[in-house]
Amino acid sequence: MAKVVLFQPRSERNAEQNVSAFIALCRNELTIFGAELAFDEMAWEIADSVRIKAKRGAFRAIFSSWESVNERVPRPMPEPFGSFAKSYLRYQHGMRPTKCIGFRLASLRALAAVLEDQGACNVASVTAATFNRAALLIRAKFSPSAGYRVGSQLEMLASFIDDNRLAAVPLRWSNSIPRPTDAIGRVGEEFEAARQAKLPSPRSLECLALAFRAASEPADLFVTSAAGIMCSAPDRVNEVLLLRAEPEVTTARPDASPAYGLRFWPSKGADPMVKWVVPSMSSVVREAVRRLNELSAEARRVARWYERNPKSMFLPSHLEHLRGGDLSIAELGEVLFAESASPASTRAWCLGNGVPLEKRRGRTVIKFSDVEASVISFLPRGFPWLDVDSDLRYSEALCVVRRNELHRTRRTFRCVIEAPDQDFISTGLGGRTEHGVKSVFDHLGYFDLDGSPIVIRTHQFRHYLNTLAQAGGMSELDIAKWSGRNDVRQNDSYNHVSDRDVQARLVGLRQERQRESVTELAVEPLPQVRVSLIPREKFAEMGIQAAHTTDFGFCVHDFVMSPCSLHRDCANCNEQVCIKGDEVGEANARSKLAETAALLGEAEVAEAGGTYGASRWVEHQRLTHSRLLELIKILDDPAVARGALIRLNHVRPASRLQQAKEARRSLTHRDEGSVLMEWKVEVEGSAS
Repeated sequence: MAKVVLFQPRSERNAEQNVSAFIALCRNELTIFGAELAFDEMAWEIADSVRIKAKRGAFRAIFSSWESVNERVPRPMPEPFGSFAKSYLRYQHGMRPTKCIGFRLASLRALAAVLEDQGACNVASVTAATFNRAALLIRAKFSPSAGYRVGSQLEMLASFIDDNRLAAVPLRWSNSIPRPTDAIGRVGEEFEAARQAKLPSPRSLECLALAFRAASEPADLFVTSAAGIMCSAPDRVNEVLLLRAEPEVTTARPDASPAYGLRFWPSKGADPMVKWVVPSMSSVVREAVRRLNELSAEARRVARWYERNPKSMFLPSHLEHLRGGDLSIAELGEVLFAESASPASTRAWCLGNGVPLEKRRGRTVIKFSDVEASVISFLPRGFPWLDVDSDLRYSEALCVVRRNELHRTRRTFRCVIEAPDQDFISTGLGGRTEHGVKSVFDHLGYFDLDGSPIVIRTHQFRHYLNTLAQAGGMSELDIAKWSGRNDVRQNDSYNHVSDRDVQARLVGLRQERQRESVTELAVEPLPQVRVSLIPREKFAEMGIQAAHTTDFGFCVHDFVMSPCSLHRDCANCNEQVCIKGDEVGEANARSKLAETAALLGEAEVAEAGGTYGASRWVEHQRLTHSRLLELIKILDDPAVARGALIRLNHVRPASRLQQAKEARRSLTHRDEGSVLMEWKVEVEGSAS
């Protein structure tokens, strides 16, 4: 376990002395990122300390300058700020660890660039103005969302400097980069551009289907199979890469039809789950799992060997007789590679990996023990565990291959295994085409309609499926469960249904309902559920600013101006409008009358028994009962035309101030009667 030591600044020291003491502490006493960490190097290998799912191989923290961060040979941060940056990263990872090391480093690079421009590269000389300039650099370079996160790390850095007295003057600086908000709405060119960036294009999905059918080489089979699984459910790429070798689940639905799904370990915090696959995609997923199992079968066999024999090199049975002896160049090539290898490539492997070649009786030989030691060192970091959190071994994984087995030109190692990471999938789907690296689509000859390369981001599958689910009416809870999320609020980031889509769906539902109504009337006339709708121009005639439906009709209260002052007591509100002929509203009014009558009876019994406060309930229920009786009388009156609008008259709900005054007045005038309200009927603009 890494050793963490708390830094305690001293008041008798100045800022520069505290900075020097902090650097000495982090350099000499901390063991975060390893006790043998080469502190003075510009690049730190930290893969053992920062484990990122589906991220294999090297993971480095590079203390390069702001301007040279993307160069092949970057320039280090200026000293003495560079030593402080290394100390801060090491110390903070012990106190506040993060997997987003890049954002933390970016904040340090921005501050270093400003200090270097000012000609003072000591952190003790920073001021609030220094941080303001660093924030401007960050805003200019990063997207709004990434800039906000880097700015948050910059604020954490400022607080750390303040708390530990590392600056000559107090900073009290907070992040000035605003948090991005989804304020663009769901219409317009800006929304459409953001939506298209998050969703795969129809052409790319078409080409993916063609590539899935045409794939024959191992790399193409692997990438298209992983993409096929991600098309079936909103999975993250690391969840697919951490599937087990037997992930399939088949059960029977209530109607006896088969249900097919895959076992997943969600990376968003949800419990292990089965994600069910829609029937239309089940054949694709079955084929994808079959292909991945075939590709990984030999690698899992090698992994099982190393689990049982961690100090011995894997050899197939027909080469077992070579174990322990001296190997010729030809024998070494057969031991190392699954395909035939030239003597030159075998010699090159020995020279590149420090395996000595010996001359004996005119022939070149290699000690088996030297080869074995080198091969054992190639086992993946953390072997035999592929993912400790999900208790997954390499020998149990669906996505594991022999080394170079997915490479298009290199020879496959017979005795070394590896697990492809998310970068491999991203590259296969076109993530590096702009850098000249070909994708699966390029190899198979599929391009966009304008001839440009096809590019699909792995996150686009989740956005696409979530948007389809939203457009299809799936509930937010079901979408969150399907996606493996603990927080339903995260759904909003994946919902790209436009207002036009919602409007088109409503029009379609209305047309479908009309067709069903025509069919029903042709068989047997049935009453319409809603016989009268209120046109928009009618609202203007009535002086109404807004409206929404209720159990009895619709409410015309403008909630933009104030909340409901009656707590949904619609029967006693003059902003409740009922429609003569609305069968659902009329039925609800009659049901409410029966319910109120029962409540009134209970309140009268309680009042007779002397229950405290019962008289107020009796008064309220009597008032509600009388108004509902009057409303139903109007609804049953044949003289009132169908479609007439009915609302309470001669009353206006009191304001908050008036309610407070009335409450105070009622303390001394309990026996005064209340003003009775009446129902007003409007027909074609007239009132009665």
